[in-house]
Amino acid sequence: MTSFVNTIHAKTILVATQNEKKKAEIKDILKDVSGIVLVGTEDFPFLPEVKEDGTTFQENAIKKATILAKACNTWAMADDSGLEIDALNGRPGVYSCRYAGANATDEQNIEKVLSELRGVQKERRTARFVCTSALAGPQGLFFVVEGRCEGFITEEPKGKYGFGYDPVFYVPDYHQTLAELHPSIKNKISHRANALKQFKERIRSLIQRI
Repeated sequence: MTSFVNTIHAKTILVATQNEKKKAEIKDILKDVSGIVLVGTEDFPFLPEVKEDGTTFQENAIKKATILAKACNTWAMADDSGLEIDALNGRPGVYSCRYAGANATDEQNIEKVLSELRGVQKERRTARFVCTSALAGPQGLFFVVEGRCEGFITEEPKGKYGFGYDPVFYVPDYHQTLAELHPSIKNKISHRANALKQFKERIRSLIQRI
């Protein structure tokens, strides 16, 4: 393990997620950034488990990025993201992926959200996706960025694309849910896309300085 890590170039970046769909989105959005090589958690078989116990997306993203960058002796990027629904006082928030339980499926999480919003009128179903992305090196944090996508929660799931709450997140400008939008469009307007646009600018500037 040590010999492998030491051969990695400083601009190699560990994408710290085991969610394959999230990883694919990140790689697609960052594919035009020169000077970096993105690798997955499968390249580091002995990664420490990082408990996401922060109260904000930023706390969780920073914790994952800094711990894994130090453990792997390379750069690491991590994000934490989720859905904030105004009528539910910001829930599910940092608990988005496990809102219906520790091993809940996307469908179960969606079902719980829709059940809690039953009877709530459209104008009060406002919500947003939030994504915080952090980049760290072995010596510590480089930067943190945040992106958002505003919309409404529908009364039923629609669409075949995306993952998570995408089927019930309606985007007014496109008159469709995120799951109805083709990935090529979603990856330009989503909360993750908006965060990674800033990420691109910051990392390009960082690479130029090293």
